[in-house]
Amino acid sequence: MILIMAWRNIWRNKSRSTIILSSVAIGLFAGVFMLALYKGMIDGRIRIVIEDEASHLQLHRPEFKKDYEAAYFIPDSGIARSISTIEGVRAIAPRNIAQGMVSTGTGSNGVEVRGVLADSERLVSGLDRKITAGHYFSSGKKNELLIGKRLFDKMKLQLGNKVVLTFTDKDNNVVSAAFRITGVFQSTSSAFEERVVYVGNRELAALLNTPGKFHELAVLLYKNEDLDKAEHLLQTRFPNLLIESWKEISPETELAISTTNQLSLIIIVIIMLALAFGIINTMLMAILERTRETGMMLALGMNKPRLFLLVLAETILLTLAGTPAGLVLSWGTIYFTSRHGINTASFAKDLMSSFGYSSVIYPRFPADQLISVLIIVAATAILSALFPAIKALRMRPVEALRR
Repeated sequence: MILIMAWRNIWRNKSRSTIILSSVAIGLFAGVFMLALYKGMIDGRIRIVIEDEASHLQLHRPEFKKDYEAAYFIPDSGIARSISTIEGVRAIAPRNIAQGMVSTGTGSNGVEVRGVLADSERLVSGLDRKITAGHYFSSGKKNELLIGKRLFDKMKLQLGNKVVLTFTDKDNNVVSAAFRITGVFQSTSSAFEERVVYVGNRELAALLNTPGKFHELAVLLYKNEDLDKAEHLLQTRFPNLLIESWKEISPETELAISTTNQLSLIIIVIIMLALAFGIINTMLMAILERTRETGMMLALGMNKPRLFLLVLAETILLTLAGTPAGLVLSWGTIYFTSRHGINTASFAKDLMSSFGYSSVIYPRFPADQLISVLIIVAATAILSALFPAIKALRMRPVEALRR
């Protein structure tokens, strides 16, 4: 009976009820879309870490990651073949790594020199697809160098220029060699573009005096969901090597994931609090407009608990009626933007790139957080009903009938 009365009371003033319904729908839409936007940004960051910077997993000698000394190479070249037999492994890229300097007649810059196998690197990092000027490694040519666009522009270089790379070999001797710029690659992360250069693995290994050896094995999986399982298998199979996932290689990304989830829920709570004030204001107006009617019900014997439940039911029904509309609106918007993306390049490209995020965001519906959102909405409805309901309970029948 109370629910029927509450539902009829809602539609006695259709304009006011429509405003509340719209407010709930828009507030819920704003909260869910904000969650989806954050999830899209994090998904993009994870993709960049995996494709551009770290791959899913990396293997090194434990001593190598301390000082990046060339002497600490992975001893057994058959490890790569063994890794390829693990279920879920898509590709493996052996690399030699040297920390050094790139120099020209006009200046120098500290870089990480990666010696790669052209075919393997193509499969793991898609480096060939990131070339924006020049070309990828050519078979038969020596001392080719691929450089990031940001470093290329910073040092005012041109395709075909020669640069000198300087680093230390495995015997701690300083080694220098000239390389010719044959290609410029562009990454989503501007910091990565400025920090890393690529050369052929054979040339770098010869300079480091580590022929046929590798310092790093980058492992790409088919699915990120297989990460923990693959990491455990590698640790079991190669206990003497350091096995790291992208979460350990890029801890700031893992921190951003947890921080963003908490921040997004806080934003939803703020949105719902703002919505609560609107609901409270509207319901108070409804109570005051029906003061005489409320006094009549109390005079005829309606007890205060039933009156309290009536006001509570009106508020909750209004909120619940607006919730499906908000979910449908948010789902439709997220579905559209997830297919076409939200391009922020016109106003935030440099900012996003400096933090390693893509300027094109593809929102993802936050299905895993939907229960939390609905609980927050329900709590908002109940809390919003308390003050108007208490106001109604304080009315005295005689005074209310005189109004």
